Amino acid sequence: MSSVAREMMEPARAANAAASASAITLVARQVSGADWDTIIGSFDEVCQEQTHAFAKTRWPDVGQEPVIFQRGATVVGGALVMIQPLPLGLGKMAVVKWAPMLASAGSAEAEALRAAMVDCLTRDYAEKRGMMLSVLLHASPDEINAGYHALRQRGFQRGSTLLFPNRYMVRLRLSDDDLRKSFHQTWRRQLNKAEKSNLEFSRSEPGEIGDFKALYAAMTERKQFPDHSAYETLDVLMGLDEPLRPELFFVRHEGETVAGALIFKAGQRAVYLYGATNDKALPLRAGYFLHWQVIRWLRDNARAQWYDLGGTDGFQGLHQFKAGMVGTAGVIRPVPPVLNRATSPWAGFLGNAAFTARDVLQHTRRHLDGLRSSKARPDQAPHIWDESFR
Repeated sequence: MSSVAREMMEPARAANAAASASAITLVARQVSGADWDTIIGSFDEVCQEQTHAFAKTRWPDVGQEPVIFQRGATVVGGALVMIQPLPLGLGKMAVVKWAPMLASAGSAEAEALRAAMVDCLTRDYAEKRGMMLSVLLHASPDEINAGYHALRQRGFQRGSTLLFPNRYMVRLRLSDDDLRKSFHQTWRRQLNKAEKSNLEFSRSEPGEIGDFKALYAAMTERKQFPDHSAYETLDVLMGLDEPLRPELFFVRHEGETVAGALIFKAGQRAVYLYGATNDKALPLRAGYFLHWQVIRWLRDNARAQWYDLGGTDGFQGLHQFKAGMVGTAGVIRPVPPVLNRATSPWAGFLGNAAFTARDVLQHTRRHLDGLRSSKARPDQAPHIWDESFR
């Protein structure tokens, strides 16, 4: 589809979603953190960062308000809203990250329901409570991010963007033969070599997380990658009940653990959370073998349609590895910019100033990491969001 065609179609789609959303009546209700984590386990769009257990550990100084949305007696979705205090007690802002989440993403009214949930959030947080409402949506497997354009149509303003927003998604619902054919030739060649290395793959129990921690610590020290992850949330994630608790996988060679991975498997999008290898993994191509087996396990044991490998943090080597695995059947799509809505000019000014300060701080930290001779430095160019194409 040409860029002109996309630009012509998207406003019409967004307008249709807005019209449909206006006809939907939802009731918003706050629930406890424990109830929230139980409810969202069955959602199609659930993710680990929307769990209360994760959020209270990752952002301990930020208020958490889990909100579910009902249409009659049916729960249709929800959002964990984080209430961020602004400096000097000047106010607060409401942040919704990777949400609102749909309980059923396959519904014909899915995007209209998402827009209706955002309308509820806007009325409560922006209009009634006078905050800036900030929404960050997931990268969409579709070529056009319908949720993003629907919110733009509803008056949300484009805000901050990630430096390296691309997300790498492997299509799971394929046969072994079709999966292998999809991989790029170099990736497939490396996998063929790995399969001749007498490697063993296993799904492990949560009690073996200590083995993964030891492997991860050794790898971080060896590779000297700056770690901006939420690794401190690992224990609380492993303490969640099914289906939210991540799966732990290991690859062993002659009895020695050489690679491991933690995978969030709930919902329709499985997510690669953390991986670790030792110094023997590279010549054994253990990373290729690990991901190949994880893909097959997810296809056969989870309901996920996609395996989200995450981003690259700007490292070209990670791009090549992940792009080769995505292959011809998967997709590489960017996380859209943050979308902000404030009915009060003062709230909008304070919220945007807070985001600007945060962006400056994060960019400065990354720059300082790059100046350290012991740290690996990003070697990819930052991505520029194309409003007309997405």
